[in-house]
Amino acid sequence: MSDETHNHLLDRIRELENELERQKSKQSSLNLKVSSKGAVSVYGLQRFPITLYANQWKRLLDHDEDIRRFIESHHADLKIRPEESG
Repeated sequence: MSDETHNHLLDRIRELENELERQKSKQSSLNLKVSSKGAVSVYGLQRFPITLYANQWKRLLDHDEDIRRFIESHHADLKIRPEESG
């Protein structure tokens, strides 16, 4: 294998590794946007965004400990959805 071919392959591997890292960070991050109707949309949890108005988010977030306790106490009954790729 020539040095030129070897270097080209190494460059391609680096490109693919960088693309993979970008995809991983994109999948693990949540993005917030204001919807056209003035609500808060959270992207990155599932295929479609989760959208609630600000007062609904505040009400939900005020109960974070209750939700966590509920999940912990019902852990055996709950299913874990696999992470979506792409």
